[in-house]
Formats: sequence, structure tokens, C-alpha cells
Amino acid sequence: MHRSVPFAAAAVAVVCAGTAPAAHAQGVTVYGILDQSVEYLTNVNAAGDSVKRMPNLTGSVPSRLGFRGVEDLGGGMRAVFGLESGLAPDAGTLNNGGRFFGRFAYVGLAGPWGTLTAGRLANMTFLAHGNETLGGNLYSNASLDPYIPNARSDNAIGYLGNFGAFTVGGTYSLGRDTAAGGGPAATNCAGEGAGGGRACRQWTVLLKYDGASAGAAFSHDVMNGGTGALLGMGDPAFRDRRTVLNGYVRWGGAKIAAGVQRRHRDAAADLKSNLWHLGVSYAVMPAVVVDAQLSRLDVAGSDADATLLAVRGSYAFSKRTTIYAMAGRIRNGEGSAVSLSAGGTVGAGLSQSGVAAGIRHSF
Repeated sequence: MHRSVPFAAAAVAVVCAGTAPAAHAQGVTVYGILDQSVEYLTNVNAAGDSVKRMPNLTGSVPSRLGFRGVEDLGGGMRAVFGLESGLAPDAGTLNNGGRFFGRFAYVGLAGPWGTLTAGRLANMTFLAHGNETLGGNLYSNASLDPYIPNARSDNAIGYLGNFGAFTVGGTYSLGRDTAAGGGPAATNCAGEGAGGGRACRQWTVLLKYDGASAGAAFSHDVMNGGTGALLGMGDPAFRDRRTVLNGYVRWGGAKIAAGVQRRHRDAAADLKSNLWHLGVSYAVMPAVVVDAQLSRLDVAGSDADATLLAVRGSYAFSKRTTIYAMAGRIRNGEGSAVSLSAGGTVGAGLSQSGVAAGIRHSF
């Protein structure tokens, strides 16, 4: 459930700073999701130990708190903004590299021609992966490529246009990641240095079709490295490119989705990989949904491949409250140490199994 409050009340801080609210302001929407699971995971280290834990990155979807607003400027033009925080309910902390509004923070203009925004944006790779059956789930393609849920760009300008069943969009970032805490959400590539250049620049594009019975998405993402950047991208000449092509069909009560992400990181250690997935979602009855997905990461010239299988069942008490349970297994190649669970660990070359159950509430 989303709740709108009078814009004037939400803008008290702005008024106190000396700026009056606009006469045509319409409202601010406050919304969120709290999703927490409890998990059992095997082979979390080389000794083969297991762990029981509350994951802090995701359950069935990542938790969040957000604010969106719109002002009618007349003539079909609107001012828009959005602020969204990624939350870790297990400890009450922030995700997305510790940023306060780490999922996005933008302001912009919208009209019949589309929406133009500036700030921290979810880029086109993130939007293209929306067709994945288990997108956002604890066991999903995000385990095989942690960039997928972190496909967000700081210091970015973005465009998104919806034209019937088609969506087109793109982003351009002057400095893709200003956080330096490590990990895929904080890679220390702030850019925007003196003299410009291509250090830490990034651009993404999207073409998407969503019909009543079928849909497809294509995206291309190019990010440059920078001095001191993490994850093997410590030189402005380095590039990491991802191309996504996926789609879905609806058949009876089922939705079948498949796709591939092709990656080429042209850096000191060249990396080429393909990430494939095939998934199905089936509504057994209106309140009960079963999802299953098989994913395969193929790394060229390496034994760092991994295969992941996950199944999830959900029961909706209402439109706002759902309980779920999931099980999964990942098989790693001899040179692979990919955990089944987002943010988890696994002993190198070991297979890993996991089960989790949780509750999700939307407001």
C-alpha cells in the first residue's frame, strides 16, 4: 500500500529553508517493503561447516523505504522526484554501500515525451533484469553476478520513455560509484576529476517490450575503471561490458522466462562469461505461487563455472502480506567459490545447499 500525504506538510523543511512550495503540488507517496527470512546454509567454508542466519541483503525481494513526489507544472509537464533506501531488517541498517538513499535519489521532469532525471539512478541493466523469474530473491542470478542488484549509477543523467508496449531508456554517469566501502555496492570509482577523461564514466541503454502474452528486453552497459577502483577496475582504460537479452511468455497460469547476460571485462585479467537462466512461475491458486529457476554461469577459459537451481513457494494472506519458503543448490567448478545465497560464502570448489523461510509486508 502506498500512502500519499499533503505536499505542503512534507515540504516544511524546504519552506523553513526559505523556499515556498509550488502552487500546483499534488502529493508525496510514502511506501516500502519489509522482507526478512531465516536461512540454513551448508559448506560456508573450506572445512564444510554450516550456518544458520538471518540474511541482511534480501529475502524474496530486498527491503526498502521510499518517497516519490510529483508536481503538475501545466501543459502536460510534471516535476518528479524519488528517494529510496535499501534496508537490512535483521540489524536495522542501510544496504547499498551504506548510502542513506542507496537504491535511488533523483529529481527530474516528465511529459508525454518521457522522463528525464538526474542523481543516483537504477540503470538500464537493472531494469532489463526485471524479467528474471527469481529476480531479487535470496537465491537468484544476483548470487552469480552481484552487480545485477547493484546496477545503479551515481552522478547520472537518465531518460526513460514509455510508448505503448515499448520502453526505451538510457543513462550516462560522470562518476559511477562514489562509495568506497568495498563489495559490489561500493567500488570506489567517483570520477568527476579535473580534466575530465573517461575515468569512472558509465553508460547504459535499454529497449523493452511488454505485451499481454509475451515480452522481451535488451540492454547494454559499459563502465570504465578509475585509479583505485575495486573489483579489478583500477585503471581508467579498463572497461566492463554487459549485454542482456531476455524474454517471457505467458501460457495458461504459467509465466516462462529465459535469457542470457554476456559479459566482457577488458582489464589486467581479461574476463568473458555468459550467464544463462530459465525460469517458470505458476499460480497454483490466487494466493499460492510456485517459482523455479535454473541458472548457469559459464566463464571462458576457466573452471570457475557454477550452476544454480532454486525453488520458491509463496502464500499471500493479503495484497500486503506474504509468507514464503525456498530451497536451492549450487554446484561450483573447481576454481569457483560462488555462494548460493546473496552475500553468503562457500568453500572453493564446493557445492552448497540452502533452505530459507520468511515473511514480506508491503506498505
